[in-house]
Amino acid sequence: MRNFDIPQLRADFSFSTPIQLRFSDIDGYLHVNNGVYFSYFEHARAVFLYLQAGWDVLDVGTVVGRIEIDYIRPIHLQDQVEALVKCSRLGNSSFDLEQVLLGRDAAGMEHVFATCKSVLVSVDKNSMKPVSIPDAYRLKLASI
Repeated sequence: MRNFDIPQLRADFSFSTPIQLRFSDIDGYLHVNNGVYFSYFEHARAVFLYLQAGWDVLDVGTVVGRIEIDYIRPIHLQDQVEALVKCSRLGNSSFDLEQVLLGRDAAGMEHVFATCKSVLVSVDKNSMKPVSIPDAYRLKLASI
């Protein structure tokens, strides 16, 4: 397994949000099913865009162009998990979000469970065609 400097990760990411684990997230192997991680990362992205960038998806939408997930360690029902999120690249209509799921296991040890890179594209809500990232959102994403 890869080693992570968790204090440095926390310093590199200014945004975090708790992730609520549900019993239904657990599969037959008694850990969170790999497909559920997408849902955790999606929730964290949405909260980040709303709270940090003030992004109004009813005005300008965002769609996922690409997602890469590295599964580092299984998440179990008793684990306490949070998601870290930051914007790592701004293009004309697309931007990258880096994300980390980390937290404590039942014994209190802190671990990184997964990492994610998402490429998001800002789109016109009616045509669903790419549009430039609005300046107000761009400024907020660049300053985070």
